[in-house]
Amino acid sequence: MSGVAEHGGRVEAVDPPPGDDRSIRIVLADDHEVVRSGLRLLLESEADMEVVAEASEVEQTERFVLGHHPDVLVLDLNLEASSLPAIPRIRERTPDTAIVVLTMQNDPAFAREALRSGALGYVLKESAGTELVQAVRLAAAGESYLNPTLGAQMAAEPPAPDGPPDELTERELEILRLIALGHTNVEIGTQLFLSVRTVESHRAHIQQKTGRATRAELVRYALDHQLVD
Repeated sequence: MSGVAEHGGRVEAVDPPPGDDRSIRIVLADDHEVVRSGLRLLLESEADMEVVAEASEVEQTERFVLGHHPDVLVLDLNLEASSLPAIPRIRERTPDTAIVVLTMQNDPAFAREALRSGALGYVLKESAGTELVQAVRLAAAGESYLNPTLGAQMAAEPPAPDGPPDELTERELEILRLIALGHTNVEIGTQLFLSVRTVESHRAHIQQKTGRATRAELVRYALDHQLVD
């Protein structure tokens, strides 16, 4: 059966090989074209999988998912600093599309937050070659998949103490304190030896976890939780 595939802004007709019954339709979102190409080859080497669109930014991802209603969205967690806030929006607008997060973030806190936001799968990029196909197939069937190493870490974790609040990581707490003290992203990056993009990514996760969007709200949050004097 013929279909349509989108590569960035380019639309092409797609004709699966004769006798090839592809049943899992996938939108692939990652901001690196080389990574997308490799993932596409990996997924489409499976007889039952077809990548119907590729996106490189969050708005484009949401538009392609809404337009194609794929079975699965494979979503880079660090798309435009953080694509985590987009997960509940996508789930609300296209509830039949399962989301598999693909990321380099091996912190259990990120996995927990992604799954809580509505993702069914959490795969580390370093393990994509052996895990992504399985995660996509399970997600398409309505089942969850979590990287085994992260799953073991989460299972071994003791009950969360009273702090840090909202499951903020130590790095996020450090950045939140600096934000509350009035430092810019550039200044924070310089102090912590991080790129500005990494600081922006952490900041987006802080905003998502705390539900605070503006600097003033983050300052108030830090004061309320006695993170700064």
